[in-house]
Amino acid sequence: MSERRTTFLGALLTTLGPISMAIYTPAMPQLVEAFATTAASVKLSLSLFFGGFAMAQLVAGPLSDALGRKTATLIFLAIYIIGSLLAAMAPSIEFILVARLIQGIGASVGVVVGRAIVRDLFVGSDAARILNTIGIFLAIGPAMGPTLGGLTLAAFDWHAVFLLLVGFGLSAGACTLLFMRETVTRDLGRLRPMRLMRGYLEVAANTRFLAASLVLSGSIGALYAQSTMLPFILIDRVGLTPTEFGLGMLMQSGSYLLGSLTLKLVASRLGGPNAARIGISLCGLGGLVMALSVAFIEPRYLTIMGPVAICTFGIAFLTPHVVTVSMAPFAHIAGSASATTGFLQMSAGFLGGVAAAAIGDPLHAFGIIIPTMEFSAVAGFLWLRFLTRRC
Repeated sequence: MSERRTTFLGALLTTLGPISMAIYTPAMPQLVEAFATTAASVKLSLSLFFGGFAMAQLVAGPLSDALGRKTATLIFLAIYIIGSLLAAMAPSIEFILVARLIQGIGASVGVVVGRAIVRDLFVGSDAARILNTIGIFLAIGPAMGPTLGGLTLAAFDWHAVFLLLVGFGLSAGACTLLFMRETVTRDLGRLRPMRLMRGYLEVAANTRFLAASLVLSGSIGALYAQSTMLPFILIDRVGLTPTEFGLGMLMQSGSYLLGSLTLKLVASRLGGPNAARIGISLCGLGGLVMALSVAFIEPRYLTIMGPVAICTFGIAFLTPHVVTVSMAPFAHIAGSASATTGFLQMSAGFLGGVAAAAIGDPLHAFGIIIPTMEFSAVAGFLWLRFLTRRC
């Protein structure tokens, strides 16, 4: 496939999970009222999406290596569409929980195949350039998600939000059928348990991969974790309406988009390692400002979203180089390597959400959990630099 087609499909599939999360968040307070349940129960639905998304990647990756990227993508997109339909028809919060788990399982293929097809076809600076472009579209999709979700709630109700996700899944499936060309040779032997185990052990034994995964899990995982807290902070504590919340989340996605566009302009002069150093510095700075603002300042929109914007801008600079480094040694098992990276990121987000639920107060949890995750990303980056210099 051409670079343009690879970029388009990679962006479309990679946004599947984030947009499924983002478009749903404005509806979370409304679901509490609709099902006469608690905020903790509704937040659990997001955590289950994370859990299904994270665990299923460990299956989606090897399946895409064995069956082919296209076949595996279509199988999981069908699961995603079924989960979205079940959520739209849900009669109870328990039904929502099951449907969101199924949705997460289906959406897991997106980030796995989106990265794997880039690794199949491109390496080095070419791969980093494509991943940066994918990052631009990744910012646009989730940026529109909360806004579209909030507007949909204003015009209809929460059922329509899940129907939008059905449409997104059908569109992704149609584009996969029409535009994706197979990038690996079908080899069912890759599904043999011992061969699977050897592949994952090879990935897990690579210390540079582990260091890069700690960077990505701390920084990107924080984005997933804070999505379980921000609706309740900005709507319940700051006083935004669901529609205002949807529009307000543009500050997060807009910062990622601005960072990706800026990197695209300066990448050739700056270089991947230097861009990553700038990015991780901003993540650490944003985490520090976040912790201090929550501890000492009454929550306002800017005191909450300002530090989030700093971190998100940094992630845009950080991710292309770190992902390229983490995937570089695994051309023969790109699906498994991509699955492991995604699993660790989503697991970090899932555990952050569970920890937030355990703490109880979303604002207090936000001021502790998210800075801790950003600081762990800084530690991972220092480890990665040490390993790189030693080699």
